[in-house]
Amino acid sequence: AGMAMEGRVIFTYSIGNFPTLRCLEQIRNDLCYHDLNVNIVSIGGGFSYGSLGISHHATEDLAILRSLPNITVVSPTGLWETKQVTKALFSSKGTGFLRLDKSKGDDKPRHANEKYKLGKSRKLRDGKDCTIIVTGGILNEAQLAASELSKNNIDAGIISMHTIKPFDNNAIHDAYNSTNAIITLEEHTTFGGLGSAVAEYLADNQLTGKKFLRIGLDDGFSSIVGDQSYLRKCYRMDYKSIYKRINKLLNNL
Repeated sequence: AGMAMEGRVIFTYSIGNFPTLRCLEQIRNDLCYHDLNVNIVSIGGGFSYGSLGISHHATEDLAILRSLPNITVVSPTGLWETKQVTKALFSSKGTGFLRLDKSKGDDKPRHANEKYKLGKSRKLRDGKDCTIIVTGGILNEAQLAASELSKNNIDAGIISMHTIKPFDNNAIHDAYNSTNAIITLEEHTTFGGLGSAVAEYLADNQLTGKKFLRIGLDDGFSSIVGDQSYLRKCYRMDYKSIYKRINKLLNNL
């Protein structure tokens, strides 16, 4: 905070919950309140450090940090977005939170001239039946699930919601108007994160006529120990579980 007050652009880094939950009061009072140019980098979003147990499972950070004023909250889905968002945060004023993940999806641009913009989501796959809105490296599970759904004649679009705050409400409105269902996917609790942000927009604008499903960690601690892939299977966030849950949603199974 002191260095930022002297005009420096600061990046601070640690793993899992350590740079966020342990430092929440400092982030709130010292950084956000003074709108300082400090960027907090957390490697290990979700179950990245799954084998180290609950203390290292970062599953509430998006919800907590998006509730703070004067902060940009970013959770890129792959390598391209990570590179672009790092540049964007360096050039932006104010406090930033960059949540990185040990996994990654295929987030390469669909168009050669695509420009990255904080707060502007990216459509990675077109689909007329449903829209999967995803944040973080769990994009890879969404892409595998969409491929499985296509075999069952379900055309699923995918949106990368790499920025949680500020939030791209226009993308939610477009998805609501263009598809029959909206599904959110995050390696994070379903309370307060991406799914809640989408639900808030839909409810605030009386957009209640379409099917809606939040996929993430249900209420409770992720008390199981294992690697990221294993924990995703345990908590029904792997691509097979995602496929089954979306298929059930759309076909009322």
